[in-house]
Amino acid sequence: MEAKTKTSIYPLAMTAVMAAVIAVVAPFSIPAWGEVSFTLCTFVLYLSPYILGWKRASIATLVYILLGMVGMPVFSNFKAGLGVLAGPTGGYILGYIPMVIISGLIIKVFPKNRAIHLGGMILATAVLYAFGTALFCAQTGSTLEHALMVCVIPFIPFDLGKMVIATGLGPVLRDRLAKANISPEG
Repeated sequence: MEAKTKTSIYPLAMTAVMAAVIAVVAPFSIPAWGEVSFTLCTFVLYLSPYILGWKRASIATLVYILLGMVGMPVFSNFKAGLGVLAGPTGGYILGYIPMVIISGLIIKVFPKNRAIHLGGMILATAVLYAFGTALFCAQTGSTLEHALMVCVIPFIPFDLGKMVIATGLGPVLRDRLAKANISPEG
């Protein structure tokens, strides 16, 4: 009975810990242009499927978003509330969920191929950018060209760097967890 309790509590605890890590990292940011800032949030999100698997990583991401939605200052620049999600950058925050699902599924399907992991993260981030940019344009009335110049292009090198580091570190973390008999998928 004790082993069953350990295996059923661990996934829940690790999901909560990952949500907390996201919530701690995300508010610290370097201001860029207007509403958009550089953060390490996506780096943690790129790592989370390696540690938790795509389903639990998605749940941790959703918990992070819900924490911010109900008023905890966990969004960039210590912002919080439903107004942030309904505002110009809300689409990028909401886009974290499909980003984690896409990158996590690719990591699951191709567990040993880091090049494909990187490609999956690029695809997932493109979906994040598309979702966030569409809502940014709708909220601000900006042209697509302006939105791309403010919300996407400056972030591409930084995000690529985070992806490269995550594809190097993520498999190592996953392998160490496996050696400790801890599986990301449960």
